Amino acid sequence: MLRALLPPWAHERIGPAPAQPSYVADDGFPAEMSVNWSGGRPELRVLFDSLGHDLVFPGESGFAARRLERVHETFTPRAGRPSPAPLWHSIAWRPPSGVVHKTYFGLYSWPHAQRETAVAEAMAQLGLGAAWEDAHRRIETVEGDREIEFFAVDLAGETRARVKIYYRNHAAGLAEVGRVAAVALRHDPEEAQAAYRVLAGSRADAGEGALTCLAFRSGVDRAAESTTYLRLPDLAQDDQEAVERTAALLHDEGVDPGRFRTLAAALAPGPLSGSRGVLELVSYRAAGRRGDVTTYFRFPVYDRPGPSPLAPVDLA
Repeated sequence: MLRALLPPWAHERIGPAPAQPSYVADDGFPAEMSVNWSGGRPELRVLFDSLGHDLVFPGESGFAARRLERVHETFTPRAGRPSPAPLWHSIAWRPPSGVVHKTYFGLYSWPHAQRETAVAEAMAQLGLGAAWEDAHRRIETVEGDREIEFFAVDLAGETRARVKIYYRNHAAGLAEVGRVAAVALRHDPEEAQAAYRVLAGSRADAGEGALTCLAFRSGVDRAAESTTYLRLPDLAQDDQEAVERTAALLHDEGVDPGRFRTLAAALAPGPLSGSRGVLELVSYRAAGRRGDVTTYFRFPVYDRPGPSPLAPVDLA
């Protein structure tokens, strides 16, 4: 399925540097792999950038196809946006269940006002306008500097589908990202803070670029759940330390970290103590499910970062 879904760039030679750098990874490579460790079996995920190519992917129902079609134009110049939002797609598989598809619209190069306008319009089209207004109002009361980066939709049936909005937090402390996460209806702040502290080690800050994902569901009049992503290369000196902290969190959550350690070692180009950034992000969701930890791996493809694909944005 992955081979069938990947855009034409998948058939090109990798070469010494990315021909068209992607925002997915720091070195410009357009894909990452992640694993969620909750439940009896882990869930494998692959996220990839379309790099401007049209994507054809199966939805699980007519509802999913209609939902995506309803919002797609909102993120294009036809709706008054400065440029088309980059389109990312992911597939997630937890055997024996079927594959879940997700689509992401990247808003990171637009002016902030355009991002908020597009998100508000899309949420209204999906019948989630009131829930977004509530979440946005709550977010605005949390001190700190943050920006909307992504708008995402699950391509699933109505009972399982989520709409997700991703914030990037700048120079935030662990307490601050905790307050942002607490905007969600289902969130245990004490469990979340304990998990953040394990990942951050002795630091009280969340590192640069910590992410918050607010998930919305039909029939819920506020953000239903939240997930916090900490960027481990900014919090640990190397991948070995990042893996050890993550393994400790998995153990605390009742998950045997053995498979995680094996996977991290297999993906690293050499000893974990000699690399940094293979384990790029670790996320935690405190919504009543034990072990809801996801580890995000960036493949060390290029020797040096590619040029940034972003237009400069004035955060002030």
